[in-house]
Amino acid sequence: MTIGAGGTPFSSNNPAQLQYQSGFSNEFATEALPGALPVGRNSPQRCAYGLYAEQFSGTAFTAPRHANRRSWLYRIRPAASHGAFSALLHPHFPGDAVPPSPNRLRWSALPIPAAATDFVDGIVSVAGNGSPETQVGCGIYLYAANRSMQGCCFYSADGELLIVPQLGRLRLATELGLLDIEPQEIAVIPRGVRFRVELLDESARGYICENFGSPFKLPDLGPIGSNGLANARDFKTPVAWYEDRAEPFRLIAKFMGRLWAAEMDHSPLDVVAWHGNNAPYKYNLRRFNTIGSISFDHPDPSIFLVLHSPSDTAGVSNIDFVIFPPRWLVMEDTFRPPWFHRNIASEFMGLIAGVYDAKAEGFEPGGASLHNCMSGHGPDAQTFEKASAADTAKPDRVEDTMAFMFESRNVIQPTRAAMESPQLQPDYHECWAGLARHFTASKA
Repeated sequence: MTIGAGGTPFSSNNPAQLQYQSGFSNEFATEALPGALPVGRNSPQRCAYGLYAEQFSGTAFTAPRHANRRSWLYRIRPAASHGAFSALLHPHFPGDAVPPSPNRLRWSALPIPAAATDFVDGIVSVAGNGSPETQVGCGIYLYAANRSMQGCCFYSADGELLIVPQLGRLRLATELGLLDIEPQEIAVIPRGVRFRVELLDESARGYICENFGSPFKLPDLGPIGSNGLANARDFKTPVAWYEDRAEPFRLIAKFMGRLWAAEMDHSPLDVVAWHGNNAPYKYNLRRFNTIGSISFDHPDPSIFLVLHSPSDTAGVSNIDFVIFPPRWLVMEDTFRPPWFHRNIASEFMGLIAGVYDAKAEGFEPGGASLHNCMSGHGPDAQTFEKASAADTAKPDRVEDTMAFMFESRNVIQPTRAAMESPQLQPDYHECWAGLARHFTASKA
């Protein structure tokens, strides 16, 4: 059991060394006041400290034990304690989808806003598939902000949120504790968890994947064995922490693709203790144990899988979260960058830092690309020529880079805002225009 801190609000001006619990989807138990967690039961007649007991479920009650996600919260006021919701206007919700095309798309990074803009205000809906109604698919967003959220909290009833910072550190003050993340770290906020985003730097920018389907899990390792890829011990879940603030707050909810707001007379981040396995967590992408070939050929990118949301078809994901981290390439007589390919899956890529090894230029940190089902793609002409002439008798180090991919079994539809954005690169297809004809009828 872990004792957490509580009572005093944290802010970007009051950084502190946060505490975490290790493991992925473990049964955690944590309290910010000693004795706040009941012993031997979940819902006693009277909870310690006059707290309310509340179950927070992330899966159906009857989901198999190994897949069941739920936590018990012990809070100052129940989550039901707020006013009526009313529609909240936001320029990018809902994000109207446009008919998808087989064209390959790429966007430059969002500019940092000039006007005061917090995390929620700075979210831009760029693509997605499926729907919250069917609990299949995902929403994909970019965010750019220059101030902390003030007097408000946010939650999504539509799906869990995978947050991928590209610029600037964030403090995520959630109902179940505090998480600090920076570029090359990620955080996952379960569906329905209320949280506030505080900026620990002057500005922030990054990516969000909203998972409408089954919760993210670690992939099975199969022939790899019991170790490798993302190790469960490297995932961090916060200890209990709470705010006891009786003052006006606004609760912003995302429900069925639209934003809603309700007024409260207290902070919703008032959970003094909790236990269970439905909780926010963070992961440092630098700790990913990369697997690769040590003989020949470039393996499928599934070896770079960090998290996935399973679908109803074995071996096929609702969403995969894949990274391309620094690594050694040692394959002999092999074209070492990612090969040319057409996929049944659709790929949305982002770049956190450095240069992606399949693109020489145009794909910048904070930018994104979308290659939908069966649209041919791969290295640009400059990368192809360089890799084709490389000496593969020597190892090659891919360093100072971190790219990622949200991959889905379903076509990813761009939004109207994304297709009309000044960041859309209309000449992206030209990066393949310089691929020369090398064919000769005689064997080389």
